[in-house]
Amino acid sequence: MSNEAKLLADIEAIKAGSLDTQSLYREVCTIMFFRYGITPTANKLYQYVHKGSMSAPAEALAKFWVDLREKSRVRIEHPDLPDPLKGAAGELLAELWNQARKFSDEALSGFREELMLKLAKAQHEREQAEQAQLAAEQASAWAQGQIRQLEEGALELERKLAAADAKGESLKQQLENAKQQRIGCEAALVEARRDYSNELEKSRQELRHAEDRLAASERRALLEIDRERQSAIKSQKELAQIRQSSQDLAERQRAEMAGTQRELAASKQLLGVAEGALAEMRASHELQLREAELLRQAQAADKTRIALLENELSRLHSQLKTPRERQMPQSIPVKKLRRNRKIAT
Repeated sequence: MSNEAKLLADIEAIKAGSLDTQSLYREVCTIMFFRYGITPTANKLYQYVHKGSMSAPAEALAKFWVDLREKSRVRIEHPDLPDPLKGAAGELLAELWNQARKFSDEALSGFREELMLKLAKAQHEREQAEQAQLAAEQASAWAQGQIRQLEEGALELERKLAAADAKGESLKQQLENAKQQRIGCEAALVEARRDYSNELEKSRQELRHAEDRLAASERRALLEIDRERQSAIKSQKELAQIRQSSQDLAERQRAEMAGTQRELAASKQLLGVAEGALAEMRASHELQLREAELLRQAQAADKTRIALLENELSRLHSQLKTPRERQMPQSIPVKKLRRNRKIAT
């Protein structure tokens, strides 16, 4: 641990106590100056303590220096000595004290430097020892892991070896069974060879019989082929006659088809004429229908005019003064109107 860290730890320990601000700053000045040989300043004090205002560390520092000078001053109190001599003696002793303190501080500083070097060396050695211990612990952990892995591997090998032994026994039993099966197979093979030889001889005899039957069949087939050839020649002659008859029949059918086509053309011509006449009749019929529609429209117009005339006649009749005069003109126009209606119809 460095001096700075130690100083901070000591200051934290003092701050944990129940001291007021001035007492706390004076204690920190004492530790800095006498324990660590650091000249205290107001900024350093406030940086370490960080309590109160900025004037608090300055006031505490001034009080510390006054107390230090008072304590370092040597006073000679003797009734037989005059005051100037007492002052000179006191100053001499103070100077001696200062020189002695200076020498002691230098010796202490050298001792402190030597001690710091030893401490740094010891810390370095301790760090190396810690690193070596950590490396040893890591190596031990790795070795233990390797030992565990080896033990697990050994157990696994033992299990595999046991399984291999069991499998070997099983394979031995299977080999013995295979030997017995081989012996049985060899005996069966000898028997099969004997049966095969017998079957082969039978097959050869059957093959010879089959060859004889095949030769007889070939002779019969040649005779059949010859008869079929004669039949084919006869059939070809008959086919030639049939072809000639077919050609004659085809000629007659083509002549009949030509006559039929001519009749069909004539029928088509007659059909065209009939269709033209039918179209003319349809046009005439449509014309008659239009004329009838016009007649119906004219008749409807006549009926409308007759109704209007009858209304007018009734109006005129109502204007007549005498009943006779009303009756006479009523009969005449009605007859005329009826006669005109019949004519229009």
